[in-house]
Amino acid sequence: MTAKTTENTVARHYTHGGLEAAIRAALAAAGKDPVALAPGDLAPVDEFHIGGHEATEHLAQTLKITPGMHLLDIGCGIGGAARYFAAASGARVTGIDLTDEYVAVATALADWVGLSGQVSFRQASALDLPFDAGTFDGAAMLHVGMNIADKARLFTEAARTLKPGGRMGVYDVMRIGEGALAYPVP
Repeated sequence: MTAKTTENTVARHYTHGGLEAAIRAALAAAGKDPVALAPGDLAPVDEFHIGGHEATEHLAQTLKITPGMHLLDIGCGIGGAARYFAAASGARVTGIDLTDEYVAVATALADWVGLSGQVSFRQASALDLPFDAGTFDGAAMLHVGMNIADKARLFTEAARTLKPGGRMGVYDVMRIGEGALAYPVP
């Protein structure tokens, strides 16, 4: 399977079709108003990686994110980690994801919590990042590498976009055995 075919499979796998409406309905059922939300109000729905919010906090501490940094969130999903990084540290965060719907929902959720000036999202491949060399102070990747077979290209692209001395944090499921993988995984 080619990288592009795998990317299309991953994007189709994660596309919901009505995700923003589903989140809006869930918030209403929980008594939350989408126009009066704090970033933490969304954590139960948008930090669905293993370890949840605690893992995101730990990754942020490990990366030593500070105000004024520009961070790349590779495979941002619906933007939970990006919003946390921005809100907790004052950093500016750019998130990329293969799934158009995730990018649209991430953008809407950033608006709902008042972070649209600090975070931005775009549809892109981690294997062909649409940024100049040395654009970012740091990068983060939460449960993304598990869906990318070409790890060398993934990390080469990420490293290319980092400024000298930039840090990259990876929180992911790791392979411990032999045999073929069927993407997406787990």
